Amino acid sequence: MVTPGVLLKASLDASKEFFRPPAEEGTSAAPYVRPVMVPIRSIGPSHGERIATHLLALNEHDRYLRFGYAANDEQIRRYVDGLNFERDEIFGIYNRKLQLIAMAHLALSIDPELKSCAEFGVSVLAQARGRGYGSRLFDRAVMHARNDGVDMMFIHALSENTAMLNIARKAGATIERDGSESEAYLKLPPADLDSRMTEMVEEQVAQTDYRLKVQAKQFWEILAIVQEVRRGVRDSRDRMPR
Repeated sequence: MVTPGVLLKASLDASKEFFRPPAEEGTSAAPYVRPVMVPIRSIGPSHGERIATHLLALNEHDRYLRFGYAANDEQIRRYVDGLNFERDEIFGIYNRKLQLIAMAHLALSIDPELKSCAEFGVSVLAQARGRGYGSRLFDRAVMHARNDGVDMMFIHALSENTAMLNIARKAGATIERDGSESEAYLKLPPADLDSRMTEMVEEQVAQTDYRLKVQAKQFWEILAIVQEVRRGVRDSRDRMPR
């Protein structure tokens, strides 16, 4: 459960991010430090273009693992356009440049006889792997599914997608392999006060984190413009005859 102490620390860490200048991911200027809490935000249709950008950034093999086939750009666009944000839940992790670096889709069943079932899918950009984001997104989706009355989560994955199947296996899922494809089934416990409060707090932290990142991005963009103007004035002054 997210305690008040964890919430306070996450808020302080997010505030510190505002004052640190942006750097390219994967460089020595921005070493990765595993945070206590990864802000995972529930995202809606206004982020459709960011979702598309994220999925289009996946290479052919990553698309093959995510969708079960090497989806082309047009097929990905159709997938994004077909997302039902009212029925399903989309979760995302953003970096300081507001790039969607990891996302999960929790699709609720449309079969009236399987209304308490949901399917989970996840994708993480290459430069953001090795940080446990897939596992974090899975835990977030499980918590939301429990709170939404879902009692069975399915994961349909290619058998070679060991990363996804390992996440499901660690959660206690039953995995059935059928040649090149595998199905994972995870029985979910019912919601309780802990799960409901934890989801509420985590969503609030994620929303606050996102707002701070938006403000920080605007701040550094304005500062860059001011610095560029100053350089222009200085260069003009240096070129003036003395």
